[in-house]
Amino acid sequence: MFTGIVQGLAQVAHISDRPGLRSLVLALPAGFDAGLAIGASVACDGVCLTVTARPAPDRASFDIVQQTLGLTTLGALRPGEVVNVERSASAAAEVGGHVLSGHVDALASLLAIHQPENNHVLRIAVPPSHRRYLFAKGFIAVNGASLTMAEVDAQAGWFEVWLIPETLRMTTFGAKRVGDALNLEIERGTQVIVDTVRALLDERLDAMLDQRLEAIQRGPVAQAANPASNS
Repeated sequence: MFTGIVQGLAQVAHISDRPGLRSLVLALPAGFDAGLAIGASVACDGVCLTVTARPAPDRASFDIVQQTLGLTTLGALRPGEVVNVERSASAAAEVGGHVLSGHVDALASLLAIHQPENNHVLRIAVPPSHRRYLFAKGFIAVNGASLTMAEVDAQAGWFEVWLIPETLRMTTFGAKRVGDALNLEIERGTQVIVDTVRALLDERLDAMLDQRLEAIQRGPVAQAANPASNS
């Protein structure tokens, strides 16, 4: 479990690619690795990864399987690039953002950037499959950062987030450019409610259609059995 509060930036120190598997070595920010053991979970740009080795102080290795590479931005990483990192939350951790699993739901893309004074606004395009989860003032995780959707146009397929200078300092968002891919994790409570309501509506509509079809099919039979009703 993670909180969506990015704790620092890690630089890609080394990448080793094998068929179906990518091994990643990250140079971690100072102090981030205190007590970080093999088997621990770290969110890297919002993707929950397991520490597989500690090759040197302030460094950790992670293995990424093919499915994760296909569903996230990690397959496009190159040495020297940086990612947002957060360690898994402890039981007593303050949840300053919202609860995250580190399981990416969809790839989004940066549609536009606006820079009003002392602010940085990102407009992010979402694939059609996940637009039903967009709500103004709702939570969403972008590259592992818990953010609030300020403006939403679900029909057009985008939402906007406003970033303060501190968020830009602690994350990779200040370096993002239009067209860049982004990892999205939908807030689980929102997803459960939306999917449950949709399923209930589908069931009720199916039942109503079945009843209507039965009524139509019974109609001619009922009229034939009661010719007086045609007079």
